[in-house]
Amino acid sequence: MAAKAHDTSRYTELRNPKALRDFFVHDKFEAGVKLVGTEVKSIRAGKAQLSDAFCRIEKGEVWLYGAYIEEYSHGGLSQHAPRRPRKLLLRATEIRKLQQAVETGGRVIVALRMYFKEALVKVEIATASGKKQFDKREDLKKREQNLEARRALRQR
Repeated sequence: MAAKAHDTSRYTELRNPKALRDFFVHDKFEAGVKLVGTEVKSIRAGKAQLSDAFCRIEKGEVWLYGAYIEEYSHGGLSQHAPRRPRKLLLRATEIRKLQQAVETGGRVIVALRMYFKEALVKVEIATASGKKQFDKREDLKKREQNLEARRALRQR
């Protein structure tokens, strides 16, 4: 019997385009997200954004702020608020590591990407420190040099 073909539309991955541009990423963590049904359906349809998403630790729990999940078009009366704070599900040791990094290291917690792992929605978060303007310029120079090197190799 033939193997099932993977339906690529079911494996939606949303990325935060500003995270790697504006921050130096240090430690990464995978967290579950507490969502309602219409939010999951909107994420499956690709109707979400993480461009302004960040996390805070409040009373020993990690919360995701600024993530936009559009209202589901066929949701009816049971709709969710698009920018509501969402609870992230992490282990106590991971929460302690995040809290120590934020308090002692002067770092922030940013959301890097949101994806499906089997039927569950996961968010990859990371501790990060902000880049200065000259750091961003150096990254642009490196990217430009790599691009020029690739072009030169293609011409040969």
